[in-house]
Amino acid sequence: MSPAALRFLIPVILLGAILLGWQIASGPAETFILPSPASVFQALIDDWAILGPATWITLRLTLIALFLAIVIGGGLALLMAQSRWVEWAIFPYAVILQVTPIIAIAPMILIWVPDTPTALTILAFIVAFFPILANTIQGLKSADHNLLSLIELYGAGRWQTLRRLLIPTALPYFLTGVRTAGGLALIGAVVAEFAAGAAGRSSGLAYRIFEAQFHLNTPLMFAALLLLAATGIAIFIGTGLVAYFLTRRWHESAAIREN
Repeated sequence: MSPAALRFLIPVILLGAILLGWQIASGPAETFILPSPASVFQALIDDWAILGPATWITLRLTLIALFLAIVIGGGLALLMAQSRWVEWAIFPYAVILQVTPIIAIAPMILIWVPDTPTALTILAFIVAFFPILANTIQGLKSADHNLLSLIELYGAGRWQTLRRLLIPTALPYFLTGVRTAGGLALIGAVVAEFAAGAAGRSSGLAYRIFEAQFHLNTPLMFAALLLLAATGIAIFIGTGLVAYFLTRRWHESAAIREN
């Protein structure tokens, strides 16, 4: 059997073993503590009219926050790479945002921003912003000094150096930051919604989990958690595919993956 087939088959076998053990361990008396996989999937089907829109709301919020993090984080990294003064002025505050728990920032943002979806987007953006910024700066600083001296020797200007050397060097670092930020944006969106306690038709999966817990509907809570995990996996796979197709023709990491 080929390594690619084994790489797919082994996790599937492990998942089957976990589901089988879960089904054996659960029982009718433990529905409120540990519902069976069958009851979780049944809740997923029965309550899809609620869970489907909630999944889309959470995914949309995550993708908007990730897009803003890519644009602003990448743009600031390019700006910092051109000026140490800018880096010294901005980077410490970016670190402060990174190390401050989002649950502590959430009440202030929710007070300052009256529109709840906008406030949730800002909170998710704050969580996803720093990995892209830090990875891109590191990539821009990782260009080979010999190549940098050579391109300057040939008379390349700042824009040419940035476009032909620094950006290609930083691209794998930037894409790694995007893959990390994708999961963090989802986490930030969920935590922000928990903090906001937003209810109604525009509620995402986080509120549905909270609602199911309040009503002791454990199968529904597990179904919402399953959709959250599936959303995170989809974002991770999607950003990974983008990184692969952008680097497969020239970067060593993609070449090693193909081999």
